[in-house]
Amino acid sequence: MTSSASRPAKNSWRVVDIVVAVVLAVASGLIFWVWNSIGYAWYEAMNAVTPGFGGLAAGVWLLGGVLGGLIIRKPGAALFVELLAACVSAALGNQWGIETVYSGLAQGLGAELIFLVFAYRSFRLPVAMLAGVGAAIGAFVLELFLSGNLAKGMEYNVIYLICFAISGALLAGVFGFVLTRALAATGALDRFAAGRERRELV
Repeated sequence: MTSSASRPAKNSWRVVDIVVAVVLAVASGLIFWVWNSIGYAWYEAMNAVTPGFGGLAAGVWLLGGVLGGLIIRKPGAALFVELLAACVSAALGNQWGIETVYSGLAQGLGAELIFLVFAYRSFRLPVAMLAGVGAAIGAFVLELFLSGNLAKGMEYNVIYLICFAISGALLAGVFGFVLTRALAATGALDRFAAGRERRELV
């Protein structure tokens, strides 16, 4: 019989967790890098219609943290994946430079706090959507000061926060949940709880 002391703690990271987290971060970073042009053009177009509506385009940049939390399911996974993805995006080159890394930190913390609230035990669609919203709120708070949004007034910031939260819930939360299910269906996540849950439902 294996003693409880010799078994790895449930929340301890395995080598496979680290490897997959890095893969997820690099893949997310590449998505961010592509979205830096497409999403920013959409962001500017929406802001031209109504200032603050640009937040509707920002959810894709929150995807890494949601995926990390849903797949790895360990403390720190959402933060690790989102932050490393931001570093990849910054290293590949974008219009924000080092600020991208700060954003990744804030977004990752926002998503991480949601998974923490649920004690890393619930990974259903509503939790994924809340993680997307949490990431959006983290980014919003940072941008109040880093991007000077505080000077744009209450009306702009209320509209932007609402739009950003909606985008986070849908483009990061719902899409992240669907993508996790799709990856699980291929067998790629068989060594993770997300993959085992998928097999049990089939």
